[in-house]
Amino acid sequence: MFPLGGLPKASPELSRVLTKGTFLDSYLSSDSSLHLLNCPDPLRQILYTTMWPFNLFSNFTRTERVNILKYAAGIMFYKFALEYFNGSFITIANERFVVNKYTKIAILTGINSAMQCIGSILIAPLIKRFPTRSVLASAVLTFSLISTLPLICDAATGGQLKFRTSNNKTKYGTWNPNGLFPIYIISGVAYGMVELIRRVIPRDIVGGDVQKLKRMDAVIHVLYEVAGTTGAFTSPSLITKFGYNYSAFLSPIFFACAAIVWRTVSDVASLEEGKRTATQLEQLERDELKAKQTYMHSAWVGIRSFGKAIYFGALLVTRDRKYIWLIPGYSIALYGHRYLENGLAPIFAKQVLGTSSWSQIIVGGSNFGELLGALSVLLTANVIQTPIPFLRLDALALNIVWILPFIAVTRGRVGDAWKVAACFIPISYGWAAGDVSLAAYIQSSLAKLENVDPDVSALGAVMAFLYVSYIVLYAVLSSVLGKWVDRQLAARVSAREILKYVGGVQFTVICVVVLIATLIPKGALALNPALIDGVNIENEEGDTESADHSDKDEKYRNEDLKGFDVSGSPTPLTAPKGSTGL
Repeated sequence: MFPLGGLPKASPELSRVLTKGTFLDSYLSSDSSLHLLNCPDPLRQILYTTMWPFNLFSNFTRTERVNILKYAAGIMFYKFALEYFNGSFITIANERFVVNKYTKIAILTGINSAMQCIGSILIAPLIKRFPTRSVLASAVLTFSLISTLPLICDAATGGQLKFRTSNNKTKYGTWNPNGLFPIYIISGVAYGMVELIRRVIPRDIVGGDVQKLKRMDAVIHVLYEVAGTTGAFTSPSLITKFGYNYSAFLSPIFFACAAIVWRTVSDVASLEEGKRTATQLEQLERDELKAKQTYMHSAWVGIRSFGKAIYFGALLVTRDRKYIWLIPGYSIALYGHRYLENGLAPIFAKQVLGTSSWSQIIVGGSNFGELLGALSVLLTANVIQTPIPFLRLDALALNIVWILPFIAVTRGRVGDAWKVAACFIPISYGWAAGDVSLAAYIQSSLAKLENVDPDVSALGAVMAFLYVSYIVLYAVLSSVLGKWVDRQLAARVSAREILKYVGGVQFTVICVVVLIATLIPKGALALNPALIDGVNIENEEGDTESADHSDKDEKYRNEDLKGFDVSGSPTPLTAPKGSTGL
């Protein structure tokens, strides 16, 4: 997370260096800056927090700023294309599937998530062999080609643009809607490729500077959510004009634009770092290794490492109190969020409001909530230093879905879709805040843990296990619930009655499970704990070199590292004597 703490008690000269080239530069060079530097801590924190946007890029070089600007433009093109593609795909499925509608939608989204893992495995060897920007541009361009397949299939079988039909209604082609499955499976592979690379490329842009990475990630995350919210809100307008079958015509264009922009991002940081750290002999050894390893061998190593990551991640998470609560806190919470957007929104839009495309308006409200949640974590980093308060807020906010079975709406009135979208904002606000802060906690708590295997890091193992747990949970539960919803609709049961169970009851159960999970870590009983299991996100990330730990911190740290060799040499994992964890 990007720390937004108050200005340090330092000299005005240091403050001018930190803010050089910004709006604050002239302010801090004046005598009035001393009032800010010498004011009480809470007031200084508030003043600096409100001014942090002006100081965000002060320590970046000109080349880095240009590359960040290019990357930000690409990420917004990409997110717009993704929202239009996914929105069109789900609404087409909601319209064209007649039998077992919601079962098939659940299977579609579940398989797509699973194929993202495959895509990330397949693309990993290419990142090691070619420039990251080139691999990213190629992956997005592949996604662009895949997104044209539904358009081509529909046009080739007689489909028409909505505004060109005689009755201004959507006219689909005669192609079998089950063809959505292979298209969405392939798109899942491409999606996984892009998602992995876009999390790696920031290091190529700004190097290994932690503070630069935090600031860049913060800005990119906000812009990503802005594009997602805007894309979701504008998607229904495209559907109204062009029809469900052609509303995603902008996706291939925007994907291609993202590929072009990202191709121009330079790898200056990684090249400079490589020149500093690699000798000529090391470079020759790397080239020789690349020549010996084929792509298939590298892909097999990736699959094997992924399997190891899941296994070791399961051991780390399930055998240690410090991590066991992450299953409900991360995996189950993520499942709830995905079912909210991919399950409840389509059911309410089609069965209650009568228009499938309005589910994108509801999802837009959810995306806006995610944006506000991410911003809240940035602005409260010093006040709320652990993910526990946000997770509890997330759990309590899930109960808002009880509004869906009882909210007064008129079928066919778009204004009511916006009303429901507003209800989704606080739900996704809680989830996004919890997810962002929880990711920082996981990275901080595992930063000093010895790798569990030569091929697998502790962080990678835990994240792989948690994400696979979410995929399995979503694939199973969403399919079972989808079948149940289809049976109830076939029996003429009211959609509102169905939403009481798949919405209200299910999300109340998730609320209770997540709330109980937040009581498991050591030190988490407080309303706003400053430390859980010896981990403080701010201290772990902002001062990794500091040796000034409290007695409690040192005690927890010793317990966590007991049984591990932290000297750098790989040793097998052994459980500490008398411990239930690794």
